[in-house]
Amino acid sequence: QVQVVESGGGSVQIGESLRLSCAASGQSDSVTAMAWYRQAPGKRREFVASITTSGGRVVMLESGKGRFTLSKDNAKFTITLQMNSLRSEDTAVYFCAATNRNYCATYGCSGVPDYQYWGQGTQVTVSS
Repeated sequence: QVQVVESGGGSVQIGESLRLSCAASGQSDSVTAMAWYRQAPGKRREFVASITTSGGRVVMLESGKGRFTLSKDNAKFTITLQMNSLRSEDTAVYFCAATNRNYCATYGCSGVPDYQYWGQGTQVTVSS
């Protein structure tokens, strides 16, 4: 089993920044990729970004390019999503996910079913 715990989030104004962190524990040596998703009220869960744990390859949501940065630290199983120039449409609950599926190891994965382990979510609210 792998446990996933998020931290960060909160309320900011348009144009400000937030940092979200996520740590995988337990059988984390088996984790091949980790990702952030978000879900706004009444909407489906949306992929934000993923990163492979070995090569650090990042896949990013188009609207996040140039504003969001996803990185992993030397501990390998902790990832950080730095979000700059936040917009009101970034408001959502952000979920961290981890997978041990081998096919996610090289390029990462972006599908919700690809990830078996999920955190509880953390609220991000961006207002004017």
